[in-house]
Amino acid sequence: MSKLSVYIIAYNEEDKIRNAVASVINWADEVIVADSFSKDRTSEIASSMGAKIVQISFEGFGKLRNSAIEACSFPWIFSLDADERCTDEARKEINAIVQADVKNGPVAYFVPRRNYFMGQWIRHSGYYPDYRQPQLFRKGALVYREDPVHELYDVTGETGKLKSDIIQYPFKNLEQIMNKANRYSTLGAEKMKTTQKGSLSKAITHSTMAFVKSYFLKAGFLDGRAGFAIAAYAGYYTFFKYLKLVELQNNWGEPKSNETDF
Repeated sequence: MSKLSVYIIAYNEEDKIRNAVASVINWADEVIVADSFSKDRTSEIASSMGAKIVQISFEGFGKLRNSAIEACSFPWIFSLDADERCTDEARKEINAIVQADVKNGPVAYFVPRRNYFMGQWIRHSGYYPDYRQPQLFRKGALVYREDPVHELYDVTGETGKLKSDIIQYPFKNLEQIMNKANRYSTLGAEKMKTTQKGSLSKAITHSTMAFVKSYFLKAGFLDGRAGFAIAAYAGYYTFFKYLKLVELQNNWGEPKSNETDF
């Protein structure tokens, strides 16, 4: 019978970390909270519940996840974010895979996620089943590329999909959706600065496409006001990602002392 490590990445998540840890602490063989030196009670709360705390400086999500994986002790790893909750159905399915430990089966599994936002379950908008990246995998089978955000990964072996959902609460409120758009657009611009050229026209074009894709092509309009907010978030994030790319590539600052024309 094999064993399972769970890692949870977190930063200033004192209002979410308790429920995330509680959803795995009683059945996983170890729970590791990979904290990036939170300034709130995230680490204190997780530690009091029996989780092991590993402090990792944030240098992008790809590097953070690789460091969290290195801290895991056991052959199978389940990745959970602080805003996610493992369900009983997913627990049973994960345990069955880990205990069977089939050597010639999939080495990594995508996990469907149900998202809850603005008082409702999101059934469209590209938010269900929301297979983001493999979240259950053998240690050594998955390595993340060191991207600042929206990190890519490489899997050595076959992949599969769990049937049972986990739950995600992607945004606590509308203020948080704005804060996330700001943070992620900065990281996204950093990711693109050596591979793409930024421009206002790209910012307008790509942000419009992001909104249309979420709201129309992925049927976000069927999610009502929440679907519109999600589409607006996609457009807002994309617009400022490309505009911040322009800013990075132009190195704007105060005018030189001899630049007096107005």
